[in-house]
Parts: sequence; structure tokens; C-alpha cells
Amino acid sequence: MNTVEKYRRYVNTSALAAVEPITVESARGATVTATDGTEYTDLYSGIGVVNAGHVPPKVAEAAKRQMDKVVHSCSYVYHVPVVADLAERLAEITPGRLQKTFFGNSGAEAVEGALRLARAFSGRREIIALQSSFHGRTAGALAVTGNALRKHRGGAQIAGIAFAPTPNPYRCRMCSGSCSLACADAVDDVIRYDTSDDVAAFIIEPIIGEGGIIPLPPGYLRRVKDILDARGILLIVDEVQSGFGRSGRMFAVEAYDVEPDIMTMAKGIASGFPLGAFIAREEVADAFEPGDHMSTFGGNPVSCAAGVATIDMLVEERLPERSARVGKAVMARLDAFAAESDLVGEVRGSGLMIGVELVRDRVTKEPASAEAAAVKRHCRERGVLIGVGGSLGNVVRIQPPLVIGEEDLDRAIGVIEEAVTSLAAQPVG
Repeated sequence: MNTVEKYRRYVNTSALAAVEPITVESARGATVTATDGTEYTDLYSGIGVVNAGHVPPKVAEAAKRQMDKVVHSCSYVYHVPVVADLAERLAEITPGRLQKTFFGNSGAEAVEGALRLARAFSGRREIIALQSSFHGRTAGALAVTGNALRKHRGGAQIAGIAFAPTPNPYRCRMCSGSCSLACADAVDDVIRYDTSDDVAAFIIEPIIGEGGIIPLPPGYLRRVKDILDARGILLIVDEVQSGFGRSGRMFAVEAYDVEPDIMTMAKGIASGFPLGAFIAREEVADAFEPGDHMSTFGGNPVSCAAGVATIDMLVEERLPERSARVGKAVMARLDAFAAESDLVGEVRGSGLMIGVELVRDRVTKEPASAEAAAVKRHCRERGVLIGVGGSLGNVVRIQPPLVIGEEDLDRAIGVIEEAVTSLAAQPVG
């Protein structure tokens, strides 16, 4: 029985039909090699995870060294040096006064903990999130997710959650041609009319990832933060997907001149080793009392060792800066291509977190979801791995490892352009 057959029989996944018909043998840098020897240029990074590349040698060696010392001792029962080392490094590289970190195992767990901390600190219960947002698939994380595609048949409806409009200039119904930040002002309306004035926190992605790779409009987050501060509401910034150099900065929120009260992290934190975390200002973090929060496997020493090595690599090799430079060139190329393609509605993103929204009509902006799926298939057949997402399922996602060679990236972008051009000539039925 081969791996695909074992998946069908033994692996419980709701997305089996969406699993790529590739069986991975190995991966290095930005190249994934299948068991049949086929090599793929990876523009998806395992859903934006391996920012430092697949199996970076320094990270792998750090993890191996830690495995020879201790694999698990529960980092919330005993003091473990490498856990303290990673927490210190995170305090150094995160923005503002963020200082104390709680470690878990995933982004969803980080979001759950951040929400719980906000409630503990504020003494309030309600949460505001964005439409089109995605924060994870556990009950609490899904409750603050404003994305119907992700909540289908499993979306938790928890009392005390309100949603503000998505700040997406391309599809905004509040502005006429230019952004007026009406969507930011709408947050104040949500607080006034959709809550019981018991709001603990507002949670937001600085680049809306699963919703379609949508950077926040300039000035949006600053205005929202002023609204929150006036009411004593905490700002939780979800950097699970946009953090660790992905956006062209170490953390995407750095572009908005705003200091989070709590920030969640995962994905790129440890080069693929399971790890999630949320960090807060000291006075906020200290709201947790003994027994309030716990994670048996959180802060696993091997994952933390990988996390320290990953941060060292990002800083020493200036990978956020490289992401900014290379991403700018890719965006310029795709903008030029979009001007000539009726199938491309908008190109947007930051650093190497880029979305290409496909539409069947550039006036009506009818989403081209089937075409996006066809582009993904075309690219895979030509040795390039991409993602497709967005609230309407029509956004091609380009999120390669930050170490990808520029020639490899140039060729891969050419494959995407080729796929879109061929579909524009022969539309999907």
C-alpha cells in the first residue's frame, strides 16, 4: 500500500481532495523533491512556514544538539535554558514594550491564549475581529474568524464576538475610488452598537492572510488604535502568518507605527518545528495567575532551539531585508503583467507575501475561483508549488522561502504568468 492509499484509509483530513498529488521525499531551501524524483520550486513554504528555507543547516544542527540533551521536560514545570533564551530573543526583536512570552504548539493555540490573557487583564469578556479574518481552527480561534469558507460546518458561534468591516480597498463598499478610512471609523460603531460595551480586545492580522493577502490601508491601524485606547481596549496583532521576515520586516505591524498590547506568532518561528507563542507587555502578561493557563508540550526544548537558530539566521543573513527587496521586484513585474491581463484584478502584498486576485470581469470583479484552481494545477504540472486562498477562493498566493534564489523565483513567476495567460485565452467553463 503506497502513501496516497494509506492517506485515504488512515489519515483523517477534511481536505483530502485538496491534498496535492505529490508524495514528498525531501526538501531543501526552496526545492521540494517528490518520491518519484520530480523537483518543485516551492512558492508556498508549507503555508508560509519555512521562511528560512526547508531544513536550514544551522537550524537542523541546533535541534539535533538539543535532542541529545533533553526532548521534553514540560517547560511550565521546570526551568529550561533554551526556553528562556528564545523568550529573551523574542523580547529583543518584537516591537514596542512586548516582553513576556507564553509558548504553545500552534498559531491557533497562541490566539486562544492571547484572547484569554486579554480577558484576564481587562476583566472584560467581548472580542472584536474583522470580517475576512482567519485566526485558526480551534473553537475560540474559529469564533473570531470572519471567513465563511474556513468556518463551514465547524464555525463556533460563541457569544461576545463582533465583527468589523474588512479594510480591503479593492472591494470596499464604503469608499468611492479612494480610501477614506471609513472602515476604521466603523470599529467605533461596532463597539457602540454591536457589543455590550464590555470589549476586552480587538484582534487583527496586519496583513490579512487567508482572506486574500490584504495589507491594511495606510493610517487604518493608527486610527483604530486611537479608538481602542480611548476605551481601554487591548490590541492583539496576529503575526502568525506575516511574522519573521515574511512581509519584508521582522513583523508586519512595524509598518504601521502602532504598538500591540499582545502579539501572536507561529509558522515562521522555528522553520517547521511545531511552536506557537504570544507575547505581551509585562503588566498585561502578569495578569495570568498560577494555574490560569498551561500547555504540556508548549515551549518544547527542541522547537525552542530551532526557534533561536531561526531568529539568528533571519538577523545574520538579513532575510527580512531580502524579502523586502526581492518582493518589491516581484510585485513590480506582476503589476506590469496585470496591466496586460484581463484575468488579473489586483496584485497586492508586502515582501514575499503576495496575492494575485483573479477576476472574470475587471469591472464587476466577479471572482475567478475556478481559474485560480486551474492556475495552481498548471503550475504544479510545470514544477511550481503555489497556494490559492482568499474569502472568495480566487487569490493566487505567492509565499516562497525567503532564501529562494532569484533565478528560481524568476522562472516560477514566469510559470504563473504563463498559466494566467493560457486561461485568459481559454477561460474555464
